[in-house]
Order: sequence, then structure tokens, then C-alpha cells
Amino acid sequence: MVASGPMPPLNFALAPLPYETRLEARDPAAIDLAVIHCTELPELATAREYGERVLYPASGTGNSGHYYIDRDGAVLRYVADERIAHHVRGYNPRSVGIELVNTGRYPHWLDSRHQAMDEPYPAAQIDALLALLADLRARLPSLRWIAGHEDLDTATVEASDDPAVQVPRKRDPGPRFPWPQVLAGCGLERLQP
Repeated sequence: MVASGPMPPLNFALAPLPYETRLEARDPAAIDLAVIHCTELPELATAREYGERVLYPASGTGNSGHYYIDRDGAVLRYVADERIAHHVRGYNPRSVGIELVNTGRYPHWLDSRHQAMDEPYPAAQIDALLALLADLRARLPSLRWIAGHEDLDTATVEASDDPAVQVPRKRDPGPRFPWPQVLAGCGLERLQP
């Protein structure tokens, strides 16, 4: 997949999650990693609903990335860079999470018979991702690394259809994500622990 023309200027909408101010504060100078996810949900509205769910009663917060990019390239910020979002085990304090709307394995995430991730990432979405990464690099001088969720969370779990079979807990952004294009255009190095 090749981006369609010059990189568009970044224009993101602020759409803070209801619990954003309850997320732990951090110094943006500590952010050195961008983590690419896909929502594994059918559309942005469903991803928003999942992001608003309170999963941690003690803090009143849930799981969410910082930025969401829809298929048409629209970018929304759900969590400010100055807050630690819950998006990847073990790397949250140092990273910014970027969610790309994509069906992934939806709705059978852990079914061993439905592990394919066939939806391509549209050019408008990848163009917006590259623009967001350029903007983040300008605002976050320590940002040096990029990784996929699947690079950082390599755990396997029992398949929902057969407990004798193990499937990846996370596969995003998945095999259709254009890593060569993104790495060539983002100015970051891929982190592979």
C-alpha cells in the first residue's frame, strides 16, 4: 500500500474520555515509544464505547489509547499525552497509544478458527498516522521508538472455542499493517524487545 500523495496537515479533534483526569499524570519528556494498535472493532463509535468502560474501579478508569484514527483519516485525541493511558502491558508510562479503526479479528477475537486479520488499512488512515507521528516527534523530543501491540504483548491464551489450543492475546496491528511504508516515513526505529 502506498500513501496517496503528500502528507496532510495534522488536525485532530479533542474528545477526552470521561475519566481522562483520573489517569495518572506524567512528564511528556518521558515518552520515547509510540505503540500502534488496531481497535479490532467495526467502527469508531464502538471503539469509543469500549474506551469509556470503567474496568478499574479503584481509579475509575479503563483501557484506551491516546489517539484514534478512523478509516477516513480523522484523528481524535481521547487521552492527553500528559496522562498514562492503559493500552499495552508493561509499557504504558513511557508510551503513547495510537489506535487505528480496523475490524481485526472482531467479533471472534480468541476463536482459533477466526485469527485472520483481513481488513487493509486505507491510504487516508496511514497518511493520517504518518502526520500524527510527525506531530508527536515535534512535540515529544524523546520519542525514538515505534512498535506494534503484537511486538510488546506476546502472551498466548486458551482459544475460546478449544481450551487445548493457544492463540495470541494480541495480534494488532496485524499482517495487513504496512510496516515498511510507516517505518520509511515516520523517522522512528522499530522496538522489538
